[in-house]
Amino acid sequence: MSDLTGDMDDGALEGAPTLIAHAAAVDHAARHSLDVSIDDFFVPDEGRLGERTRLALGRLLQALIDTVGGEVVGHAVRLLRAQGEEAKANALGRVDLLDRLRGPGVLCDRALMAELIGRVRQELMAGFMPAQAPEEPDRPSLINRMVQHPDRVLAQAALAVLTAESRRRAVREAGPLSRSDLPAELHHRLVWLIAAALREECLEVAGSQAALDRALAESAQRSLAAHDEGDRLEAAVMRLAAAVDARADELVDLMTESLGGRRVTLFAGLLAHALGIEYPLARDIVLDADGSRLWIALRALAFGREAIARIGVALIEADPRRDVERFADLLDTIMAVDTDAARESLSLLRLPVDFRAAIMDVERRAR
Repeated sequence: MSDLTGDMDDGALEGAPTLIAHAAAVDHAARHSLDVSIDDFFVPDEGRLGERTRLALGRLLQALIDTVGGEVVGHAVRLLRAQGEEAKANALGRVDLLDRLRGPGVLCDRALMAELIGRVRQELMAGFMPAQAPEEPDRPSLINRMVQHPDRVLAQAALAVLTAESRRRAVREAGPLSRSDLPAELHHRLVWLIAAALREECLEVAGSQAALDRALAESAQRSLAAHDEGDRLEAAVMRLAAAVDARADELVDLMTESLGGRRVTLFAGLLAHALGIEYPLARDIVLDADGSRLWIALRALAFGREAIARIGVALIEADPRRDVERFADLLDTIMAVDTDAARESLSLLRLPVDFRAAIMDVERRAR
């Protein structure tokens, strides 16, 4: 048995400052953990991510980092090995990128997380939405009818949506994605964040730092050059909505049938085009459990009671945050909203997103 009462050796004395520093770090981490727990406790229920959303978001984030990080790491490793920088190349392959980026909160980027949360909720809603049996069983689905449309522009736009849907893997699946499917600005930001995190992790590894920096820069630029945000599902849906350019009397059937076919993206795209707003805003309106903005938007488009009721029920069945009794009680009030008044109330939404953000910032400061 070790002598617990003997004199301390020199190694123990030298290690004492390290132990003190470690204890201080643990104390800081414990305080931070308590702060996080307190903040979490006081978040209202309507502001929380549901468990299924949280899990799907975690999987999407992991897959996204694996996808973009894999592109950057793979090419950088090849470049470094070609220059004989084996130590740096091997170190790059061992980096846990998600842990590295999540630790200091690098991924807490408002725009990036808004896009990912919106994408996850969009996919989950589509997955949990009950498919409605078509009135004519032998009739092709809406998107397939569009693919077969004699208008070549419309048909090609519909085919692009089908292709984008098949490329985007469901959020419940694991593993790298075929592409990030991020807007260009967010993809660029993520690529450079990943390159910087890889650099930081390998600073102390033997070898040429200049060679590592050059390899990471070239690999990042290669990933950026390959990215085309026009291939994104949301971009394809907006092109299809523009190609359809539905008249007011056509829009009701198109939007209700798109939900019946579990195509939440198409529903949001048709809504965005009809209102003249950006897709992310239309998606937020559709996904918002409160629903008031969507009901006003549908009244602005002159939707009648039956159409709004069908859309409301479909969304309620797909989203446990929504209350069918509250919606039923609200339906008379929704229908009492004048179409012109609804259009006027949505005028601010048609402004550019940066302008709206600036307006809200000025108003907040004025208060």
